[in-house]
Amino acid sequence: MAMSMDFKTYVDQACRAAVEFVNIYYEKMDKRRWALTRLYLDKATLIWNGNVVTGLEALTNFFDMLPSSEFQVNMLDCQPVHEQATQAQTTVLVVTSGTVKFDGNRQHYFNQNFLLRPATRLEHQGPVSHMAMNVAVSIMKSDYEGLQ
Repeated sequence: MAMSMDFKTYVDQACRAAVEFVNIYYEKMDKRRWALTRLYLDKATLIWNGNVVTGLEALTNFFDMLPSSEFQVNMLDCQPVHEQATQAQTTVLVVTSGTVKFDGNRQHYFNQNFLLRPATRLEHQGPVSHMAMNVAVSIMKSDYEGLQ
């Protein structure tokens, strides 16, 4: 956290960035998946129901194989991560949960966690100010057998 900024302002900025990111992320996931990896850092890691995917090429391949989706976010929480845990890099933990339908089939519950950091000038070519470093997704296995 920048020393000149009070904690409430810092949290407010983190939450605004999280809301912006989440709105864009799920819109891309559902409607423009080909552009989704623009929200990830080059060496980002995605863990989807325990399966690890690392790097933009692997992420692109993974997203390409997923069926069409309709995500509905029902809960969003964001917390700035203490700089001692991130080697002084501004980082925001974002937690979402809600429901998803794949290929228009029945609804399943999901939760997703993102670690975001501000985009550099070179990375900031898209509509978001923050980019994903690590993402974990869980879709209730009792409901969904296809994406394990």
